[in-house]
Amino acid sequence: MKMKIKPIRTEKDYRLAMKRIDELIILNPKEGSDEFDELDLVSTLVESYENVHYKIEAPDPVKAIQYIMEEKGLNQKDLVKYFNGSKALVSSFLSGRRELSKKVIKSLHEGLGIPYEILMA
Repeated sequence: MKMKIKPIRTEKDYRLAMKRIDELIILNPKEGSDEFDELDLVSTLVESYENVHYKIEAPDPVKAIQYIMEEKGLNQKDLVKYFNGSKALVSSFLSGRRELSKKVIKSLHEGLGIPYEILMA
């Protein structure tokens, strides 16, 4: 069943496009084939629809750092080295009273691998 390529405007259109993507993936089309091109086009349309209707917001920097702390078994004292050696800055940031400086953002990114986009959100 070949799908007529058209914009995805509704949730029904989206579901049909997702179904078609599944069908095409099962075929494992070779690059350059009509099915491969269709898969590429439909995937692009789905991505565009999802970017508008299913936006994923960047997490709050405080929540992101708290998550990293939990994952890595860190406590506030472990973060002091990323906050210019200041326990007060760590506490103020984690309680939501203070934003991150550029220097601290860079330090957290380099030291803990947290993406800049999250830290600057």
